[in-house]
Amino acid sequence: MPCVPPGGEAVPGDGALPPSALAGLGERAFGIYVHVPFCATRCGYCDFNTYTAAELGPRGAAVSPGSYPELVIAEIGLARKVLGTADVPVRTVFFGGGTPTLLPPAAFGAILAAIDGEFGLAPGAEVTAEANPESVDEAALYQLRAAGVTRMSFGMQSAVPAVLAVLDRVHHPGRPARCARWARAAGFSHVSLDLIYGTPGESDADWRRSLHAAVGTGPDHLSAYALTVEPGTRLAARIRRGELPPPDDDVLADRYLAADETLKAAGLRWYEISNWAAGGRSACAHNMGYWTGGDWWGIGPGAHSHVGGTRWWNVRHPAAYAARIRAGLSPGHAREVLTELQRHTERVMLMLRLAAGCPVAALGPAGRRQAAAVVAEGLASAQAYAAGRVVLTRRGRLLADSVTCRLTE
Repeated sequence: MPCVPPGGEAVPGDGALPPSALAGLGERAFGIYVHVPFCATRCGYCDFNTYTAAELGPRGAAVSPGSYPELVIAEIGLARKVLGTADVPVRTVFFGGGTPTLLPPAAFGAILAAIDGEFGLAPGAEVTAEANPESVDEAALYQLRAAGVTRMSFGMQSAVPAVLAVLDRVHHPGRPARCARWARAAGFSHVSLDLIYGTPGESDADWRRSLHAAVGTGPDHLSAYALTVEPGTRLAARIRRGELPPPDDDVLADRYLAADETLKAAGLRWYEISNWAAGGRSACAHNMGYWTGGDWWGIGPGAHSHVGGTRWWNVRHPAAYAARIRAGLSPGHAREVLTELQRHTERVMLMLRLAAGCPVAALGPAGRRQAAAVVAEGLASAQAYAAGRVVLTRRGRLLADSVTCRLTE
């Protein structure tokens, strides 16, 4: 009998899913996430499952940016076997990390060709690649576009050198703007930037400077996230030692409101609490799949997947992942089969994060009673509620977690 990992049941060696997961396969949106676990340096705030060459150490010989694409392609083949013969064209592919652009551009083309060969890429499929600004140049962006990538997402974080230094980001503040211009010239019609607000020492003026610098690059999508201090990071250690102050909740709220006002004025409207886009086609279709109950297969060390109410996650270390793939085994570490109540609660929680909101009819009796109360408190739109939906107001977005708890009672 296999040992049952903490937090879930064991994944069969062949990765087989329960019949309940395969029911309705192909009727829901299907995407593939490719996790690239390599970084040139580690940012002080980051706790993602990524590794520098030094962190990989001697075990790193088992997997490198040069050998990694063959492992990804092998897991794509495993996914096809597990999902059987169902017609599940891939509508979105997202290369995340880590720093995906540490892989050569040709690797993206090879991986996309494997996905197309096994599943078929849907016409007009969205293919996103994340990139640190220092990890690409103009030539690389032309090559990525030629390889089949359709959307670039650059990790800008801030336009202020002192803020970037606290985050241990190594790019020059002006580099993201150049990357955005290069991406447009290379033929990318969709260019996104990521910002972080609430970094210790960041002033209101610093945040406004970052917002205006980001808007000035002409992106059609922008994500803005409050800094989260994760245990075990260098940033957490510095705050614990008293070298830096912790983020202040009131400051974070003010920064969010400033972002929403600035981005709205620039023609970017919120469509998810932390994401703004210039119209529906500019919204990230891959992430919308997560938020609207789609299926996705996560490839790579530590990647998470979800198909038909079954969720699983891969072994975290690249060497362990490589060993399983090369042995012809599923890299899955553990999984859970969600109950109907869990699936319903997650659906409501995710819908509430969206500008389209959640149908009142999707709530339980207690949730429907609470919906009227949150409207009365100004946390949800009265106009939307009259039309049968719960849509958070700007103030409601600041208290989204609390509102969600109330509506999922």
